[in-house]
Amino acid sequence: MDTKNFTIKSQEAIQKAQELAMIGQQQAVETGHILKALFTVDEEVVSYALKKVNANTQRIEQALESILESYPKVSGAGSQYLSNASQQTLVKANKYLQEFDDEFVTIEHIFLALIEGSDQVANLLKDAGVSKKDVVKAFKELRGGSRATSDSAEQQYNSLNKYARNLNNEAKSGKLDPVIGRDEEIRRVLQILSRRTKNNPILVGEPGVGKTAIAEGLAHRIISG
Repeated sequence: MDTKNFTIKSQEAIQKAQELAMIGQQQAVETGHILKALFTVDEEVVSYALKKVNANTQRIEQALESILESYPKVSGAGSQYLSNASQQTLVKANKYLQEFDDEFVTIEHIFLALIEGSDQVANLLKDAGVSKKDVVKAFKELRGGSRATSDSAEQQYNSLNKYARNLNNEAKSGKLDPVIGRDEEIRRVLQILSRRTKNNPILVGEPGVGKTAIAEGLAHRIISG
């Protein structure tokens, strides 16, 4: 299958799935190999979604090992191939490009395609409470509005999620305390953000003077409209 429009991470996942099948002396690369490969090549994307839907990742991985052991083994050299279920998974993953308005097939697309399957792996995920609707929501939250427009897409929004806070989401879920005062500063920030050019406000000051309060107040106003 042509994987030119797959991100580096998703290509690594397919290669890793082939390695796992080879190690297990299995000729067919199955969806179980693909799922384990997703866990292996990327520690952020799938784990983030599973955490968001309150799925027990450890139990999923344990059950996955049993599935991998159940696949037929072969002796002697033989060329590897994608099973029908794996081929269908990658075809479905391509279809998510339009839904996400992406240019490259990502780890998220492959994981969603696995959920939509009808084999042991899909049943494992569904039994663990993993639904397409909830996972799509989690992935969109992880991305923060970004699109997969390069072959390194996952690394970009992984870094954003790891090193930054999404104050809009925190304000929406009630995790931010109300901001008292700071109206003038917040209005000034909004004015700068509304410019066509030179629209990057910078909050400068010593620790404790209220820079975070201004950012949180801005988030509250964005959410409240």
